[in-house]
Amino acid sequence: MFKKILIANRGEIAIRVMKACREMGIESVAVYSTIDRNSLHVRTADEAVWIGEAPPNESYLYIDAIINAVKETGAEAVHPGYGFLAENYLFAERCEKEGIVFIGPDSKALKLVGDKVASREVTEKEGIPLIPGMKDKSTNVDQCMSEAKKIGFPVLLKASAGGGGKGMRVIRSEGELKDAVEAGMREAQAAFGDPSVYLEKYIEKPRHVEFQILADKHGNAVHLFERECSIQRRHQKIIEESPSTALTDNLRKKMGEMALKVVEVSGYTNAGTVEFLLDENSNFYFLEVNARLQVEHPVTEMVCGIDLVHTQIRISSGEKLWFSQNDISQRGHAIECRIYAEDPESNFLPSAGKILYMKEPTGPGVRHDCGVYSGCEVSVYYDPILSKLITWAPTRNICCRRMAAALNDFPVLGIKTDIEFLRDAIVHPEFLRGNTFTDFIPVNMPGWKPEFSDNTLNKALLSAGLFSSIAAQKPAITGGVEEIPSPWRTMGDWEIGKK
Repeated sequence: MFKKILIANRGEIAIRVMKACREMGIESVAVYSTIDRNSLHVRTADEAVWIGEAPPNESYLYIDAIINAVKETGAEAVHPGYGFLAENYLFAERCEKEGIVFIGPDSKALKLVGDKVASREVTEKEGIPLIPGMKDKSTNVDQCMSEAKKIGFPVLLKASAGGGGKGMRVIRSEGELKDAVEAGMREAQAAFGDPSVYLEKYIEKPRHVEFQILADKHGNAVHLFERECSIQRRHQKIIEESPSTALTDNLRKKMGEMALKVVEVSGYTNAGTVEFLLDENSNFYFLEVNARLQVEHPVTEMVCGIDLVHTQIRISSGEKLWFSQNDISQRGHAIECRIYAEDPESNFLPSAGKILYMKEPTGPGVRHDCGVYSGCEVSVYYDPILSKLITWAPTRNICCRRMAAALNDFPVLGIKTDIEFLRDAIVHPEFLRGNTFTDFIPVNMPGWKPEFSDNTLNKALLSAGLFSSIAAQKPAITGGVEEIPSPWRTMGDWEIGKK
């Protein structure tokens, strides 16, 4: 087993991995950009290394800096988290050449499944159902136009080198294509360091269902059932749940077997996700493999009782899977809501600034994977996800109620978040009925506005009061780094009274 692991990421996923390392008796190393020097993931790690300035290409996407940090600290392995370099086969290949364990698939498998076009080619040969699409990735607008005409509009533009909705666009006509492709390539370059894109046929009103898989280096593979991720905004998942309300036992079995077939033909190891689209007639189509730990992995952990990060680390250290497919079952229901620093009233524009106050929701069946704290600054440079709120209950109905209550008990002051929007989605009658399709938000929540209440006014007044209080304080500086204010300093002037 490893003694020290470097986490090549930031925010809540870096903290999630660090906690797993601590539970396993492994030291953790954080990397950080200049703007992240006071971030929670830096404070959580056993040690931390500065790797560059705020732009991702100068820090979290800068392979040389991360490799140097591994060597400097003596870490034996790197966990990439999700996003940034998590699906970059060149990074995995570099780790292999340097004798560093990459906690994920090897570079060969990562190159195959991480390239959405190449993975489609392999799976098509095995008879796995596919959505019609391009045979090659491209950075040429004219080529994309030609392919779109062959496929037939509407088409869906995707980044070839990564997921998470980055670079994705629905293109409904020839007139929209040029601008959409150019914008998609710019976004793909910024997110993954690779501007290549591809097109596939856009299926109207599908469900997005994915299967979590685990495969060791000894030929053993299992799936941990499905997650439904159909509630999306701009092709970005915001609510995920397990089990899916759309799957019968028979359909679940077929899709799980197909997911394992994808793993087998690609030579994939470690944790990954095989994604499918499910149409209204229960026909399913292979979409892609996400060759990393997913943002929504906690819902699987909650219903299956298997820690995916622990398992990733154990597989990478050479261990065999210690359970078989027959040992895994789904228990109860879990839902995850992604908490973003975004303004739902202003077309979900990012909301940067200082979090003046935050209280994490707690209670039975409530989990909060968090990357921020009261007093921290939210940057404009990175994905605006702050945390993930997860609830578990014996039934879906109770789980929905528990999530709504947790969201109600989750004040965040100083910046805008999507918390109220998520709460309204969770309690929407169509969500409660399980009618969750990828067009749920535009169909059921167009032009959403928060309901103004006394609670809203109280939050505004409290926010103003906190801002005035914090502005009057002088931050403590230790070693050139601003500390999180202690509860004693945030109370203002005080002294112990004498009798």
